[in-house]
Amino acid sequence: MHGIDSRYAWARLVASVALGTVGAVGMWGVVVAFPAVQAEFGASRAAVSVSYTTTMLGFGAGSIVLGRVLDARGAFFTMVMSTLLLAAGYAAAAMAPTLWLFAAAQGVLIGFGSAACFMPLVADTSHWFLKRRALAMAICASGNYLGGALWPKILDVLIHGYDWRTAYLVTAAVCVGVMLPLCLALRAPSPSHGTGTAGAAAHSARSLGLSPNTLQIWLAVAGVGCCVAMSMPQVHIVAYCVDLGYGTTRGAEMLSLMTAFGIVSRVVSGWIADRVGGIKTLLLGSTLQAIALFGYLVSDTLVSLYLVSALFGLFQGGIVPSYGIIVREYFPPREAGTRMGIAVSATIIGMALGGYMGGELFDMTGSYRAAFINGLLWNALNGAVVWFLLFRQNRRMVFAT
Repeated sequence: MHGIDSRYAWARLVASVALGTVGAVGMWGVVVAFPAVQAEFGASRAAVSVSYTTTMLGFGAGSIVLGRVLDARGAFFTMVMSTLLLAAGYAAAAMAPTLWLFAAAQGVLIGFGSAACFMPLVADTSHWFLKRRALAMAICASGNYLGGALWPKILDVLIHGYDWRTAYLVTAAVCVGVMLPLCLALRAPSPSHGTGTAGAAAHSARSLGLSPNTLQIWLAVAGVGCCVAMSMPQVHIVAYCVDLGYGTTRGAEMLSLMTAFGIVSRVVSGWIADRVGGIKTLLLGSTLQAIALFGYLVSDTLVSLYLVSALFGLFQGGIVPSYGIIVREYFPPREAGTRMGIAVSATIIGMALGGYMGGELFDMTGSYRAAFINGLLWNALNGAVVWFLLFRQNRRMVFAT
């Protein structure tokens, strides 16, 4: 009844997507609150961007720690912990008297707690599927983008109707009321991984001719590169629209648009990865993301920004889940939560670094043009690493034949 590829596995996937959707507020909420928080505390753009940086750093640390907790204690225990951390974080941030305490609550509680709602959940999902594993993992990961499509609009309405502090308190209540019941669907332990030495040796032999830790480092470098680039539109699109005179509502709509199209990208990328593998899928996403970033360089009208935001979401949505798919292809299953956590933490470092760099470059130049160019350069670094891994994969395939 609770076996691999069973009806329960699909029902569990539905619950995981729902948890990922609600928990995604930890990643996306602060972006919408930027203008209101900046105005209340009288801070610079770079200073308020620090709260996003702390959120992403907390998310990165939580991805590793909670990934290890999931490997050891299972998804139910991990997700209950995540829910309580998120709720406490939003309540604490809502009462923060200074910007720096707000940033601390974002990182230590919100960012850390919300991490379990992304890659650790994807890791858990990977144990329940064999025939369509990459597709199931991509569907699970799409919960993060579904939350990204819904939460910006919800928070924008709450902030304009009340204030950002009230919006944060409402979010805390939603996390407790919705996420805790969903956790009950994850009580069944994951299927046995088959963790004997023979299985571990087989995975090691497939690691592209690299040691497992060396491959992990290369994935980390690639993750930083792609997500410094990815962060520019995702973190600053609302503020960019305010600067152009279009207002926060238009910016929130564009953020929702790019994440909505990102859902399509993630599902399609999972379907592709089941056929060509994670490395080729990652290279495809990286190349298309560069095209979309260039589009932002030549677009500043309202219509063109909506169009480029939709394309950006459609092109890059499958990038981060591809790292999880690569982990499941080249590392032992028993290490899935930890290895995926490390991989996604590198992407989060990239998001945090890119978010801060975007604000700093804006303060230095008075526009976001330099920030978009900076993103393209980091995207090139990602592409170079993925090409290197693809070369090693192809070379070993030739030798094997």
